[in-house]
Amino acid sequence: MVIPLRTLDRKLIRDLWRMKGQVAAIGAVVAMGVMVLVMMSGLHVSIRETRRAYYESCRFADVFAPVKRAPRFLIDTLAALPGVSAAEGRVVGEALIDLPGLELPVRGRALSLPDMDGAYLNGVRLVTGRLPDPGNADEILLLRSFASARGLRPGDRLAVTMNGSRRSLRIVGLAQSPEFIYITAPGEVVANDALYGILWMGRRAIAAAYGMEGAFNEAILTLDRSTRLAAVLDAVDRLLDPYGGTGSYGRENQHSNRFVGDELDQLRSMSITIPPLFLIVAAFLLTLVVSRMVHSEREQIGLIKAFGYSDLAVGLHYFKMVVAIAVLGAAAGCVLGVLAGRALAGVYLLHFKFPSLTFRPDPRPFLMGFLVSIGSAAAGGCFVLRRVFALTPASAMRPPAPPDYSRTGGLTRRLDARLDQPCRMVLRRLLRRPGRMIGAAAGIAFGMALSVGMIAILGSFDTTVSLTFDIFDHSNLAVVFNDAASDRTLYELRSLPGVIEAEPVRSIPVILRHGLRDHHGTIDGLISPQRLNLALDAELRPIPLRPGGVVLGQTLASKLGVREGDILDVEVRTGRRPRLSLPVVGVAGTVMGAPAFMDLDSLNRALREPNRVSGAYLRIDEASASSIYRALKRMPSIAGVRVKNDARAAFRQQMDSGPGSMRYLILAIAGVVAFGVVYNAASIAYAERARDLASLRVMGFTRGETAFVLLGELAVVTLAALAGGTLLGYGAFFLFVEAFSMELYQIPTHFTSASAGTGAVVVLGSAVVSGWLVKRIMDRADLVSVIKTRE
Repeated sequence: MVIPLRTLDRKLIRDLWRMKGQVAAIGAVVAMGVMVLVMMSGLHVSIRETRRAYYESCRFADVFAPVKRAPRFLIDTLAALPGVSAAEGRVVGEALIDLPGLELPVRGRALSLPDMDGAYLNGVRLVTGRLPDPGNADEILLLRSFASARGLRPGDRLAVTMNGSRRSLRIVGLAQSPEFIYITAPGEVVANDALYGILWMGRRAIAAAYGMEGAFNEAILTLDRSTRLAAVLDAVDRLLDPYGGTGSYGRENQHSNRFVGDELDQLRSMSITIPPLFLIVAAFLLTLVVSRMVHSEREQIGLIKAFGYSDLAVGLHYFKMVVAIAVLGAAAGCVLGVLAGRALAGVYLLHFKFPSLTFRPDPRPFLMGFLVSIGSAAAGGCFVLRRVFALTPASAMRPPAPPDYSRTGGLTRRLDARLDQPCRMVLRRLLRRPGRMIGAAAGIAFGMALSVGMIAILGSFDTTVSLTFDIFDHSNLAVVFNDAASDRTLYELRSLPGVIEAEPVRSIPVILRHGLRDHHGTIDGLISPQRLNLALDAELRPIPLRPGGVVLGQTLASKLGVREGDILDVEVRTGRRPRLSLPVVGVAGTVMGAPAFMDLDSLNRALREPNRVSGAYLRIDEASASSIYRALKRMPSIAGVRVKNDARAAFRQQMDSGPGSMRYLILAIAGVVAFGVVYNAASIAYAERARDLASLRVMGFTRGETAFVLLGELAVVTLAALAGGTLLGYGAFFLFVEAFSMELYQIPTHFTSASAGTGAVVVLGSAVVSGWLVKRIMDRADLVSVIKTRE
């Protein structure tokens, strides 16, 4: 059964088709906001649920408890603790992988596989090949991402140094693990698949390599759902302390899980922060369009009411138009959000090592997208609908009162003698309709603000790379020692031919506590003043390291709820594992991470371990790099070497091709919004003046002169919007900074004039294209039919 359309519904369809350009422009703005909401919410759900399923299928541990050396019988005691459902002990050790063609060995980590068959904690997922034979000591599994980055496959052999002993090992299979969804070398924050390898061996083979026969150096546990984590951690630490326990920690502090969690928090923050900005712009545009439509259709509204239609029926007619545009935009946004989410799922799968990652749209963002779109559009439309209710048939069918042009103060008369006729027409339009011009300029300014904010974010990411590797780090190499070494090792490094300068550093793993808050991290001991590894605040000023206390980054200080002068409880998780009480002698805004700094001598005194270092930054003569690499390769005290250029490339890749690439998509969306706003302004101007412009053509004006009357107005309005767009963009930039920043890194709030200039170019380019499109419509218009059309 076909339900006939009512008269006003047929008018609604005709109006939407007549305004299809403006409908498309406003619908695009709505669509972009809903697209971001659906895409980011869907990615958040997809990554969260994929991680949960991966953890469950591989029995990922809830508690990790590293220890220096503990007997294996202690595992039964750990498993019997209240709330513990399973416990296993394993052997873990750092390794150096020597690959053909590389001057420096690659850092790696070796882990034991249990002797048992079947399911076990932190189970590996075999991708290709087979598991190592427990009776064959030279067989290993290799992490698939490292193997792919290095072109390795089952059957290849690796030269690996484990516990100072060089061994030749054969790859029998490639695997993945939930423990290594995001992989970085110890002390690094940026993943590089080619520079850190994970391998698994049979327990007996790896125990023999690290002197762990009958022992383990890490316990992993799973807990019952109702168990309180803090109580289990305390019990585990009490059991392992006599054997050199370095502090157990929960899954939330496991490095890979923590980074994925930070990414999920970022996606949630972006899905909350960014879509409302687009929808606010859309609501503003809808308000302008419907307001001007009501003004131009005064006589139609009066005539409709005179035929007996109620105020409510006429008001609902225009309200339906607002809702229809919002619904069309929201529907398009949902489709685009799913398509974009599927594309970005592939990007995330390259970055996070899940077995698979399928974009799973969450129904809630679809519903929310429609409701928020309709709600925001309706909120803007309600301001206009009051005018519909206020119009009576008699007053509506009379021409509106002529506008008062006395406010121009005779300015137009003074300029008439100096301007030609088209310029005078543009000037009079601007001065006699200031409210409309301001509204159009405000709409363009809102659209420009989104572009400026995202362009500034792009510049800030580039600034982060420059700060990290050019301003903070003046070295060429960074070396890490196996254990805290005496400063004699530093002298050995300085004596190598080609080493220009060597600067010591000591990083110790700690748990910082203040009241009920804690943070698992490190304290970095630095010399004063630094020359190669600089501690700088957000203003790029040296952070003073006053003796006797610790300086915290602002992010870390906020997390712990401390300020200068407070006392921190510090649990050192290495060596003798002392507990210290250290005053906070400074809080500084920082760019990268959540650091804690101390003067190196003060740190060593607090630990009662004088003249100790855990690593060094080197400035070298590049011509001697090869000989220095060979010398470092022979030094048994060195656990790994980081080449700054390699780290820079990895950081840039993560910013550009990993999840950081999201910002490019948001920038493209902001560009679409900017174009939609400008095109809408041009379309409104033409719709209002189509009859006047056609009359000019009939009077003898050329197409160029007629276009100048319209596009000159658009040009002035666009130029007037640039200043407001820059100011609003500055505010949008700070909102985006909050959305993109994580604990791992904070985006520097460095807003440059180049960002505003590029945003202005985007808007001006949109104005040129919009003007060309509107001019085409104007040139193709039938002058006779346009002139016959009543306003």
